[in-house]
Amino acid sequence: MLPIEEYKTAFLQHIEKIFTPKEPIHLYEPIQYILNLGGKRIRPILTLIATDIFGKDYHKGLNAATAIEVFHNFSLIHDDIMDNASLRRGKPTVHQKWDTNVGILSGDAMLIIAYKLLEDYPSEIFQELVKTLSETALKVCEGQQMDMDFEKLQEVSIETYMQMISYKTSVLIGAALQMGSIISETTKENQINMYNFGLNLGIAFQLQDDYLDTFGDASFGKKIGGDIIENKKTILYLKSLALSNEKQREELLRAYALNEVDNKIARVREIFQITNADKAVRQLIESYTQKALMTLEKITIGDDKREYLKTFALQLMDRKI
Repeated sequence: MLPIEEYKTAFLQHIEKIFTPKEPIHLYEPIQYILNLGGKRIRPILTLIATDIFGKDYHKGLNAATAIEVFHNFSLIHDDIMDNASLRRGKPTVHQKWDTNVGILSGDAMLIIAYKLLEDYPSEIFQELVKTLSETALKVCEGQQMDMDFEKLQEVSIETYMQMISYKTSVLIGAALQMGSIISETTKENQINMYNFGLNLGIAFQLQDDYLDTFGDASFGKKIGGDIIENKKTILYLKSLALSNEKQREELLRAYALNEVDNKIARVREIFQITNADKAVRQLIESYTQKALMTLEKITIGDDKREYLKTFALQLMDRKI
């Protein structure tokens, strides 16, 4: 197994080779733009790791890794349009830099490109890759719709919220590992366990993302309290409602209705702590992290490779990747 940065470098070199300027410029330039905005590249790296860990040359996973990353960024372009977001990773979103029509069409092209990238794989592998990507893509769409539906509801069940984050974000991490496993031609059992490892790790990562938005610090890279300002029904909010008495519940609802930003963030944070929602969410993060690590024990690989995946998971949760 290689250092993470080597997989990342190989991936970045691959997309640079594939995505070169061509006409019509207003279709392809936005694609290059969003793919070059950066990010951790967790999903494509995981595809390469999964290809390598079962003994195949990881270069064989590069097209599938690119397909996963292209699909992910396609979904971001369309999400930004739906959310009317102005920034993505600190830069103007595609629809802000160009316009909404360009964003929609370039996004559509990216979805097609994602599937075309899989065409060079042998027939049986191609079919499994397409099936995995299609099932995952539909769940991502379902998750996005659930997230939009939540905006119109005062209350959402914790179970429904967990399904939403699983579909919207975590399934793609699971699919990234599964697609690499398919390319390596390992057993179905290994493929499923790699998927479940990624799914549970993705859920833990998203829950931690929610937590750090409120209880993180500036080094996290996001404005603290953004979810509170936008009245998002995060896991902290839902846990606080579930754990509060009637008085605390009324206080939380009043605090969410405040317009003065600093007061609102401070008051909501305080209620999250009074109701022990902060502790409950930390326990949930740990629970899903442990579920992911326990799944590693079911995968037929050497102890050194199992330790490699465990280290990756722990570094990811510690935000060192």
